[in-house]
Amino acid sequence: MTSVLLVDDEPGIRDTAGFALEREGWHVDTASDALEALSAYARSHYDVVLLDIGLSDGSGLDVCRAIRADGATPVVILSARGSESDRIVGLELGADDYITKPFSLAELVSRVRAILRRRELDRSDPALPQRRVGGLVLDQGRHVAEVDGVSRRLTVSEFRILWLLASKPDHVFTRHDIMAELWQTERVGDEHACYVHMSNLRRKLDPDGRTGRIVTVRGRGYKLVAL
Repeated sequence: MTSVLLVDDEPGIRDTAGFALEREGWHVDTASDALEALSAYARSHYDVVLLDIGLSDGSGLDVCRAIRADGATPVVILSARGSESDRIVGLELGADDYITKPFSLAELVSRVRAILRRRELDRSDPALPQRRVGGLVLDQGRHVAEVDGVSRRLTVSEFRILWLLASKPDHVFTRHDIMAELWQTERVGDEHACYVHMSNLRRKLDPDGRTGRIVTVRGRGYKLVAL
């Protein structure tokens, strides 16, 4: 059964959002603060974590950091309108995306469905188990990216974006193209998240900043080149 961890310090959101997710047939655990969230995460495997980074104890970003350090479990930030800096920091820490409060329950369920769908697609596509672009090798089955033989840890969203770029080296993908592929829908939300994901990918693929595998084409989008 699909398992979701919902972390929010507002009882109303935990109750209504939790009910909406359970109505889809998913198992839902809830937590109201960082300590509860980390304890729940340590006890169980979750398919996705929905995380309010504005927790009352101020540790939402710490939870995001801990989850990302542990593995590739998708994290979607629940963020109050106006806290753009927190959203950006959350994405930089490795969150896959964010939903701005107040949100509709239909949107929340749709986002979780999209995450589950794209994870299932990643696991079930045997046609191209590997893609190679110069010294970059992507192994979809193992969800591993290697640069010149050195493994790089990527989030689920980062790997999927890179997999898309590697499908057509030197082809320019727009931000909308990338986010539509990421969420498997034309309703992609804030494309600024794409900019943060690309910045994270550049840093992980090229920590020394000496190469430029991902190229920005001003006014158009991004492309992956062989190096």
